[in-house]
Amino acid sequence: MPSDMAVAGARTTLQWDQLKPLPDELGMAGPFVGVHNDALIVAGGANFPQPVWDNDKQWRDRVFVLPSEDAEWIVADPLLEKRAYGCSVSTPVGVACLGGNDGENTVADAFLLQWNAETQFLQRESLPDLPEPCAYGSATLCGNVIYLAGGQSDSGLDSAMENFWALDLSLQGTNEFAWQQLTPCPGGPRAFNLTVCQHNGFNDCIYIISGRAEDNSENGVRFLKDVWAYSPASNSWKQCEDVPRCVMAGTAISASQSHIYVFGGDDGARFFLADELKDEHPGFPRTALAYHTITDRWSEAGETPTNQVTTAAVKWRNQIVIPTGEVRPRVRTPKVWRVQLQQQGAAFGAVNSGVLCLYLLAMVGVGVYFTRYVKDTDDYFRGGKTIPWWAAGCSIFATMLSSLTFTGIPSKAFAQDWTYAIGNFMIPVVAVLAVFVALPFFRRIDATSAYEYLEKRFNRAVRLFGSACFSLFHVFRMAVVMSLTALALSVATPLTPGQSVLLMGVLSILYCTLGGIEAVIWTDTIQTVVLLGGACIALGMLVAGVDGGLSGFVSNATVEGKFNAVNLNWDVTSQHIAIWAIILGAIGQNISSYTADQAVVQRYMTTASEKLAARAIWTNAVLTIPATLLFFGIGTALYCFYQSHPDRLSSTISNDQIFPFFIATEMPLGLAGLIVAAIFAAAQSTISTSMNSVATAIVTDFLRPFSACRSEKGYFRAARLCTFIVGTLGTLLGLVFVDPQIKSLFDTFIVVIGLFMGVLGGLFVLGAATTRATGQGALVGAFGGAAVMFTLWYATPVNGYVFTTCGILTCLTLGYGASYLTPPSTADLTGLTIHTLPVSLRNSTATAPATEHMTSGV
Repeated sequence: MPSDMAVAGARTTLQWDQLKPLPDELGMAGPFVGVHNDALIVAGGANFPQPVWDNDKQWRDRVFVLPSEDAEWIVADPLLEKRAYGCSVSTPVGVACLGGNDGENTVADAFLLQWNAETQFLQRESLPDLPEPCAYGSATLCGNVIYLAGGQSDSGLDSAMENFWALDLSLQGTNEFAWQQLTPCPGGPRAFNLTVCQHNGFNDCIYIISGRAEDNSENGVRFLKDVWAYSPASNSWKQCEDVPRCVMAGTAISASQSHIYVFGGDDGARFFLADELKDEHPGFPRTALAYHTITDRWSEAGETPTNQVTTAAVKWRNQIVIPTGEVRPRVRTPKVWRVQLQQQGAAFGAVNSGVLCLYLLAMVGVGVYFTRYVKDTDDYFRGGKTIPWWAAGCSIFATMLSSLTFTGIPSKAFAQDWTYAIGNFMIPVVAVLAVFVALPFFRRIDATSAYEYLEKRFNRAVRLFGSACFSLFHVFRMAVVMSLTALALSVATPLTPGQSVLLMGVLSILYCTLGGIEAVIWTDTIQTVVLLGGACIALGMLVAGVDGGLSGFVSNATVEGKFNAVNLNWDVTSQHIAIWAIILGAIGQNISSYTADQAVVQRYMTTASEKLAARAIWTNAVLTIPATLLFFGIGTALYCFYQSHPDRLSSTISNDQIFPFFIATEMPLGLAGLIVAAIFAAAQSTISTSMNSVATAIVTDFLRPFSACRSEKGYFRAARLCTFIVGTLGTLLGLVFVDPQIKSLFDTFIVVIGLFMGVLGGLFVLGAATTRATGQGALVGAFGGAAVMFTLWYATPVNGYVFTTCGILTCLTLGYGASYLTPPSTADLTGLTIHTLPVSLRNSTATAPATEHMTSGV
């Protein structure tokens, strides 16, 4: 009996249909409900024999198991005792059944129900008793910890509890495995509340919703609508927006990354009329509610075919299941409902698809056009040094921007604040180092590959290590960019993530393989204009759509702390990372990019002179400031827009899909297609840059030094072949890396950068800042730094934003220390360190005389 139900204008439809009913014609209220080993378990409960108004409530011990949707219900061995109205939580180790009552007594014992799929046997394992007897409460799982809030210690509401307990399942088998009393909810005692774990943009929180409590009124009952959020990270409570009506004894569950759905609950309107209405009672309200934890807004989510209270909603096989429960006073149901969330929104359409196709074909056309100018590897890798400085600057900007900036930064600002914006403001600071230190080094040795410097400064082994590390980084970077961008775009286009990866990869391979670096730079320049232009239009539309316009946007964002950019603490582990860690992390990232990233250094060599290359660097640095304000502003505007229009936000999307979702559902035809094309283009910019720069590194660092080809034409053919192979490998990895469970593109990408670029940056700093460092010492620093980076990622909670700086410092410290254990180098270091740089190069950015290319023979 499928049923699609939604409210007008809502972006998510609730599709309801029924599974096989419970093999009990009366159904149950207050059963234990959960999922273990992919089986649905319903145990215990209570009901009224028919005629329900003439009989007393009876408690049950029966247990039912549904192994799959197509299977029949299995009647398992009964519980050891009759039990109802306890809390139940699905965990990896079984369904936790906590407290409850048996009709006479409220109990404190707790146990796990574990289903063995092979033997079709349900076994029971004891858990620590609750701190005190508890029924009519609610519990949830957050990470490895079960949290239980509310309930009654006896049958009367005067025993409503102010409890908040936690049981860490990771401590099972130890002496510390016991319930802990945490700071209780400030909202006071309550029973029949809802408890749900969901992410709030920063971290997972426990949400306590509604319930009922005793008061001094004539009726003696207070129907609660308050909502509270507990953060385990900070051990603190925060009051949230009230639920629109009381939803006591209802069913609630988290959805996607930041939504909570309430499918049912008693609003208390007919609470005192049950005996009077009896069989004429219409049941409980049949309107679902949705709560978005980031914007702190409730909205109606559509009519429901039923409202089953005193049961639980559980996730089973990528869907939500609500079995049995009470549908009106004394009446239960054996029905088992399945709820699926389906996104609704404007179709991408022929116009948008046409704009997207034309744009992408135009980018391929650029690659074909520049094929005529590519005659040898110098043209292919350095554009014959004829690229205008402003185009090279735009290319550096586009390379460092990437599609993850277009989707990742707005989503980060939408979910959190401007903390990470400070990091981008460090780019102009590090640009000084790039112009006056890095650029003269690379121009002096006429480097095609950045890692030629490492051989000049240290030895060939260090050069090969650096080049190999860079190549691996960019192949993985391509895969990450394609997969994460494809996930974000899947909400805005009819393409699946896999199809998007293939489209980006194949087109990038075409124009990059054909046109070389010149095609890459000119497509980057075009994409920069489209990217920034589309973002400006989007920001204007967002601000205009906020209640109160520009003033409403500024005031709402200020009140909610969305413009916060400074955390004055010592934290380097959480999303509330300290300002000093952001500054140090950003400096490290940008030092690595400007000195150790072939994708950036390669641009230094594409202009006619060092002076023009310096202008390119300054162009990127200047563009960074307005771009940072623009994309963080978009994220904040998205927050304010969907705070004003909570019903227009889909619960089926991830936070990283928020900007593409707005583009697809709120922007006019044609314009949406152009901006989606810009996101594709930004991804292609990163991909094509990686392809060309990795091919450059392979040919220059691995083929030429070992005379792998007999002629310049051979190296040219090898360059194109390497570009093709690298692009294909990155695309295939992109298909493998598609993972919809990733919570933040920004965080993931920052970690990938830190794991690889910290060590590379450390090698260049070690070489440029010291004269005592040796090749052997550099290798010790490199391998030691790599080990530390892996340890930070795998075994510590340190925020990935500081990985690169940690890598630089580790490599520098270990490399410099190890160098004193080896004989000092006897090589000529003139022009290779800041201490031995000629005066003319220290004080001027004029063109340095080109020395003979170390290995290329160009």
